[in-house]
Amino acid sequence: QVHLVESGGGLVQAGGSLRLSCAASGSTISSYVMAWFRQAPGKDREFVAGIGWSGIATFYADSVKGRRFAISRDNAKNTVYLQMNSLKPEDTAGYYCAAAMGRDIRLGSGAYDYWGQGTQVTVSS
Repeated sequence: QVHLVESGGGLVQAGGSLRLSCAASGSTISSYVMAWFRQAPGKDREFVAGIGWSGIATFYADSVKGRRFAISRDNAKNTVYLQMNSLKPEDTAGYYCAAAMGRDIRLGSGAYDYWGQGTQVTVSS
């Protein structure tokens, strides 16, 4: 059982930055693929970024590519991060951390076994 707790969300102006953290407990995350998803009001939950066990393999949604967002992990601290730069109003959403057993970064939310409660990110124009 993996318990995930996100933090770092808040209100930021367009063009600003935020760093989200996802702290895990109950089990080490070193053997889990980790990912960030987001969900805006009235929209489906969507994949944002994922990272493999060692932190070398990463994958990003097209909407956040180009060094706008960067996912990283510190297995020694049992924590995953999402650095978000050049934020846009359309990035406004609840952001959720997720963990999946297995080796591959998957894009579907159904592939993930554990979820955090989410942290809200609001970007003002």
